[in-house]
Amino acid sequence: MKISELFDRGEFVVTAEVGPPKGFHLEGVIEEAKTYLSGITAVNVTDNQSSVMRMGSLATCKLLKDAGLTPIYQLTCRDRNRIALESDLLSAAAFGIENILCLTGDHTKLGDHPGAKPVFDLDSVSLLHTVRLLESGKDLGGNDLVGEPPKFAAGAVVSPCSDSVDAQLAKMERKVMAGADYFQTQAVFEPDKFIEFMEKAKQFGKPVQLGVIIPKGAAMARYMNNNVAGVHVPDDMLAELAADKERAKAGITGVEIAARVIKACRPYCQGVHIMALGWEKHIPALLEQAGI
Repeated sequence: MKISELFDRGEFVVTAEVGPPKGFHLEGVIEEAKTYLSGITAVNVTDNQSSVMRMGSLATCKLLKDAGLTPIYQLTCRDRNRIALESDLLSAAAFGIENILCLTGDHTKLGDHPGAKPVFDLDSVSLLHTVRLLESGKDLGGNDLVGEPPKFAAGAVVSPCSDSVDAQLAKMERKVMAGADYFQTQAVFEPDKFIEFMEKAKQFGKPVQLGVIIPKGAAMARYMNNNVAGVHVPDDMLAELAADKERAKAGITGVEIAARVIKACRPYCQGVHIMALGWEKHIPALLEQAGI
């Protein structure tokens, strides 16, 4: 099932993110996904997120699909050249994986193998172009594919709360021109900035999923402010997380904050993408409090 078809029908699409383990035993991830994510539309599978080596996104997507879930294959350009990226896209099509998210990827120096050589043969825009070229029956070398070409719902990311809104709009436009079907945003904690961005982004006519994180505490929020581009947790939310550490530790405060953000932004987006960061167990409560 392509999520682009759901957007076309006007459905409010809810997705959530899971990270493969640092190992090949996936039973726990699958069980958690079946328990807490079975009621959502699709499950994003990260691709060596933050440049930390983990089990591959493609294999994880295949096993989640076999378990009855709809995966979204996140594919970054950091670790593969164009040959490997095209090959993995064809492999995804062979496995019946129809939804992908195209990302440039974090630099290797930020992860657990800082000496690894980054590739970046393509970036997210040229990867989107590659997807559309494969769908036409050609590869980047101009060669014909054998048999019926693949078909994907190809997504991209945008940071609506970035300091430079115009730069983000320009990036979004390039991704639309390269063939993006939908967008998932970086985490939003400032609804006013998101709404302002969406008023300008609606010119592109593409569905946008609001990105939300359930903050685990004030320390995590301050870390994001200092280290994650395009994310800012306002002072009032920091104070709320710090006011009762036990409520924050239990996830109660974070769920309340994320639910408020969703409620404020819902009229301006076409879906929600939840980055639970290991707190998948709180997603059902979040959706309930958000009225989804």
